[in-house]
Amino acid sequence: MGKNAAGFEYTSVATASEIWGEIPSVLRKLLNKKPFFLKVAWMHFEQSAILTVHNHVITRNPRISVTHDKHDRHRTWYLHINNVQEEDKGRYMCQINTVTAKTQFGYLNVVVPPNIDDSLSSSDVIVREGSNISLRCRATGSPKPVIKWKRDDNSRITISKNRIVNDWEGDTLEITRISRLDMGAYLCIASNGVPPTVSKRIKVSVDFPPMLTIPHQLVGAPEGFNVTIECLTEAHPTSLNYWTRGEGPIIHDSGKFKVESSIGVPAYKTHMKLTIINVSSSDDGIYKCVAKNPRGETDGIIRLYVSYPPTTIQYGNLNTDLNRMDNGYSADLSRSEKNFKSQINEITLSEQKSLVDKTNDNESDDIFGKPDHSKEILNDCWRLKPNLIALSILSMTLDLIYLLLN
Repeated sequence: MGKNAAGFEYTSVATASEIWGEIPSVLRKLLNKKPFFLKVAWMHFEQSAILTVHNHVITRNPRISVTHDKHDRHRTWYLHINNVQEEDKGRYMCQINTVTAKTQFGYLNVVVPPNIDDSLSSSDVIVREGSNISLRCRATGSPKPVIKWKRDDNSRITISKNRIVNDWEGDTLEITRISRLDMGAYLCIASNGVPPTVSKRIKVSVDFPPMLTIPHQLVGAPEGFNVTIECLTEAHPTSLNYWTRGEGPIIHDSGKFKVESSIGVPAYKTHMKLTIINVSSSDDGIYKCVAKNPRGETDGIIRLYVSYPPTTIQYGNLNTDLNRMDNGYSADLSRSEKNFKSQINEITLSEQKSLVDKTNDNESDDIFGKPDHSKEILNDCWRLKPNLIALSILSMTLDLIYLLLN
């Protein structure tokens, strides 16, 4: 192994005579023409093509030229190849027309950066959920490029149910039983050590019918307040989403309703909201959220009930109210219920009288310097309060009985 004056490495001279034999007789005569002096020929060995003889370019390739060093008696010759192409790679032979032809070989290795062939590679694809897909990526270059697959968002690739990888190597990426979680962009990356590395982006869309999730199926709101009900949808292609009141028409934005819809992450998710303003008894009932796309449709039901603030009873008018209720309801209530209310009145009057007596006693004791009984009076007040609460509850119960009887 060594180098010649042209700068090539030579490896063998076994086929020199064969190459010499292929040179046309006219060129051999030119090489051996008198007066004798050394002449040099360049050949492409794999193509069996003579490129130059001495100062003459024989090939019709305009990118080939030959020069020599004029200062060392023509001892150094150079073969020039401009704008090197992949087809130029291979063995080159330099031959000198001595009595016994002398040859040396050099090898030109042409490296080519990778290039992805779009005509032989997959483009954007749409598949149904649950099906199998196969993505192809074909690349050329020298050396032969290595193909790797990655997801554009750097999430993992689900090859099958039991095989999940960070990336995949090979010309083909196959996914079994694809799901909506596999939707997104995939990158085919080709590299061979020769810059630049190239890539192709392939978008995979997974179609499936709409699916609804309802966070709260039963929603309560006080009268006069605003309330918002929600539905979460998943669908691809994007679904048509709307609200209805039971089986009624579609609800639109108005002074009574506010309809909102926002895209989630991933993009096939949508958050639906319906706000009902100044809730009243007429708003009580069933509301439906509906989602439709070319793959199917679905709906969800939300029950809205309106609550009302409880009524209050003034303690000072408690006995008067109970007497009025007794007069109004006497035709419908049983005798036992009347007796029960009468007993409650007597208890209330007796406790009030007891409280007044203790207060008077306390004042007389203070005059004569006797001990203060204010703590006992305070305790009696606390005992009276539960009785008043019980009477309030009883009053509300009687109201309910009256409504039921009517």
